[in-house]
Parts: sequence; C-alpha cells; structure tokens
Amino acid sequence: MRYKNVFFDLDDTLWAFSENACDTFEEMYHTHRLYRYFDSFHHFYEIYKKKNEELWYAYGNGDINKDELNRQRFLYPLTCVGCNDEKLAERYSEDFFRVIPTKKKLMPNVVEVLDGLNSKYNLYILSNGFRELQSVKMQSAAIDKYFKKIILSEDIGLLKPSSQLFYYALSATQSELKDTIMIGDSWSADIVGAHGIGMDQVFYNYKNVADDDRGFLPTYEIVDHKELLNIL
Repeated sequence: MRYKNVFFDLDDTLWAFSENACDTFEEMYHTHRLYRYFDSFHHFYEIYKKKNEELWYAYGNGDINKDELNRQRFLYPLTCVGCNDEKLAERYSEDFFRVIPTKKKLMPNVVEVLDGLNSKYNLYILSNGFRELQSVKMQSAAIDKYFKKIILSEDIGLLKPSSQLFYYALSATQSELKDTIMIGDSWSADIVGAHGIGMDQVFYNYKNVADDDRGFLPTYEIVDHKELLNIL
C-alpha cells in the first residue's frame, strides 16, 4: 500500500458541521425567543453566517483571539436588529456550545468508509476546531473509536494551512511524509496546507467548488467518501 497514515479534517469532512450547526442555532433561536427581534430564523442565520465567516478569517490571521471571535459572532446579529443585550448573547452562546457537540449527523457514507479503512491505516484527525468540542462531537457521532490521535490547531496556536501545524501533526503521530495523505473539504486549509509541505491530498469537493484559480491540481478529488475505497 502506498499510504500508511491518513489525516482527516473533521468538520464538514466527517462530522456534518453545517447541518449540525444550523439545527443547533434553530433550536437556540426558539429557546431564547430570538423571534422577538428577527423576521425569521433564516433572517437571523444569514446575518450570523456572513459575520462568522469574516471573524474566522480574522482569527486565522491572528487579528482576534478565540474569546473575541466567540463574543462578536454571537452578539453581532443582535446588534444588527437594535438589540445590544450582551447577557442574552452570552446565554445563547453558552447553550449553543453545550448542545452542538451532542449532535450526531455525519457526512454521507462516513461510517462505511471508516470501517473499511480502520484495519489498514493509522487514522488521525487534523482540525482547526476547538479542543472542548471536537472530542465530544466524535464521541456523540460514535466515530472516535476509529482514530488513534486528534491533532488540533490549538495544540500549537496555528491554524491550517500553516506548514508548522502539518509538520507538528507528522511529528506528533510519528508519521512520514512519503506515506501520509490528508483528506479535507476546505481547499484553502486542508489542501493548500498539505500541498505546501509536499503531502498528498484528497479534496472532498462535495460542494462542487469550481477549480478556478486553484493554482495546482490536488492529488485526488472526490465527491463521495466511497471513492476513498478505490484510492486507498
């Protein structure tokens, strides 16, 4: 076999982050009666998503820290509709982080593929997610048993696509570059990061993102996890 070690991104590669987050936010929307301020859940969530993307970009650049990221992304939608209630934002933030890691939705065919790979490869997680959430997510979805180690950006204070994080992941798992591959849904974080140190990659392009201005071809590209069984 060409590979021995397989790194997976977690959110929206294995664990269905977008769906689980939307479900949790809708639950919180009703729990905290945010319909008092917004026309609909869709109205609230569209405001949240746009600002959240901007804040994660700032966090990735080191412009804001984790606490400020979380403070702003929960407060901002409220301020947009004239509600400056920081205590309300704190309460629904706390409840959101309590509930979301208990969600169980996975991307299609994840369990079948992990079952097929588990006995043949050393499987690891390499994620930008927060430590207090990622392990619980995996346990809730019953996929923690497949992975030997979870490597997180918080381990060294750098986010994917940082080359230092990828080298750290190799070192922490005693993996060699030549027989290791990275699988992820984010072109900019997972694929660019792995490519930057010469690691093979699988771009999980389930959103059918166009290949405009990518700059290079990924080692492999898939739209369904089942395709991994023909690659690995």
